[in-house]
Amino acid sequence: MATRKYTKTRRAQQQDRTREKIIIATVALHAQLGPANTSIKAIAEKAGVQRLTVYRHFPDDVSLFQACTSHYLQQHPPPDMGDWAGCQDPGERSRSALLAFYRYYRSTEKMWSAAYRDVDKVRALQQPMGQFQAYLDQVRDDLVGNWGVKPAQKKSLSLTLRHCLRFVTWASLKNENLSDKKIVELVMGWVARGAFR
Repeated sequence: MATRKYTKTRRAQQQDRTREKIIIATVALHAQLGPANTSIKAIAEKAGVQRLTVYRHFPDDVSLFQACTSHYLQQHPPPDMGDWAGCQDPGERSRSALLAFYRYYRSTEKMWSAAYRDVDKVRALQQPMGQFQAYLDQVRDDLVGNWGVKPAQKKSLSLTLRHCLRFVTWASLKNENLSDKKIVELVMGWVARGAFR
C-alpha cells in the first residue's frame, strides 16, 4: 500500500515537472519569436518532450496561454496599486503609478512587444491581454477618482490616463530616447490638461 502511494506521488511530481518545462519553454519562445510564430513542435523540442506530451498537458491553445500568462506574471508581476495608495496628492499619485508602469514595461519590453504585435493574430492571447487591460482600467479609475475632478473633466482625464498607462504609448516615447522619468514628466502635462480642461 505504501509503495503505491509513493509511486503515485512520484508520477505526479514528474508530471508537474514536465508541465513546468513545457510552460517555461513556451514563455521563452513567445519572448523570442512571438506567440504567432511559436509552434507546438518548437515547444516540444525546447522542452525536451514529444508533441503528444505537450497536447496531453495542454489540449488547446487557451489552456497553454493561460498557464504561460500565469507563470510569466508570477515571475514578472505588474505594479501593485498599493504601492502608490498612500499618495494623497493626485499629481504625485499619478506620477508614481506611471513611473512604476514605465519601469515595468522597460524590464519586460520584449514580451509585451511580442504580445501586442501578435494579439490580433492569436485568439488565445486575447483573453489574457484583455485581463491586463482590465487591470490598467482599474488603475486608471483609481487615479481618476483621486483627482476629484468635475464630471465635465472626468471623461477627458479618464481617456488621457488610459492612453498614458498603455505599453504602446510608453514604447513610442521610449523610442525617442527618453528616460522613464522624462516620459512621466511629458505625459503628466497631458494628464494635467485632461484634469483641468
